[in-house]
Amino acid sequence: MGYTTVDMYNDAEKSFQAQLWTFEQYGIDGGPDYGYASYGGWEFGGEIKMPEGEWQQAPSHVNFPVNTEEDLAALATPDVKTAGSLPLAMEFSMLQQKHGKPITVTLGGNFSVAGNICPPSTLCRWMLKKPDAAHRILQIASDHMLDVVRYWSDTFGAENVIPNLWEPMAANDIISPKQFEKFALPYIKETNEKMLGMGVKHILYHICGEQNANMPLWAQIPMGDPGMVTFGHQVKLTTAIEYFGDSCIILGNVLPALIQTGTPQQVYEACRDCILEAKDAPRGFMLMPGCELPPMSPFFNVYMMKKAIEDFGYYE
Repeated sequence: MGYTTVDMYNDAEKSFQAQLWTFEQYGIDGGPDYGYASYGGWEFGGEIKMPEGEWQQAPSHVNFPVNTEEDLAALATPDVKTAGSLPLAMEFSMLQQKHGKPITVTLGGNFSVAGNICPPSTLCRWMLKKPDAAHRILQIASDHMLDVVRYWSDTFGAENVIPNLWEPMAANDIISPKQFEKFALPYIKETNEKMLGMGVKHILYHICGEQNANMPLWAQIPMGDPGMVTFGHQVKLTTAIEYFGDSCIILGNVLPALIQTGTPQQVYEACRDCILEAKDAPRGFMLMPGCELPPMSPFFNVYMMKKAIEDFGYYE
């Protein structure tokens, strides 16, 4: 639309309009949405850097708000009306409401928010050496997430708000299933239960990366009726259906790099394969990339996703 990538994160009006027009162009059912994967650092007083250059997609960390146990002891949950990106996110949600679009509030998952407040390596060391510190930062992250969803619910009505959450740092590339069960599962489960208890109807969770060994644990977490769960290419859609098909809409999981670097025919065939694999999921299936859509994806490759849906995918 002629805007910069930075505009997607620091100008709510431009971000909303660019997404709205693009979604209309390609017939996309979701969004627009506002958020980024490093959520938590800026909001708790750290410093982030906006994307620069052609290939950077999102804000990244410069300084973390917590680096030591002393920093952690002084840490408090921030004011959700003024912290970090939240004023921009609220402005964006006002535009969602004005235009009759789903009202979303986009955060990380509990473990990933904690790993954005302090360096992920520090969080992992604390799990091994100082578990009390790991639990403290996870509790603070969880309390903050609930504060944000409560603010959105008070503003728009809980039944109108869809929390969009993701957990890349809880992937098995980083932590083991036993660590997930001890340090991630209790906080995710309790937070989701409390969101649903506020009156939230649906939670969208991107179960990011290599999470196959965590799937029996994820299946214990309520997502709403229906919930919505999305997966990267590392988790087969048939596996996702096995664990979530009866309770959640399944979303996924075309390899993002393929959409940016593959041929149109490769993209079309990958989309076809996803649709045929998952369209009979009991609660339904939505085609999407296995994570974010790369910003430099060729227009025609994105069109091929739409064409595959038209050829193989619509429900009657």
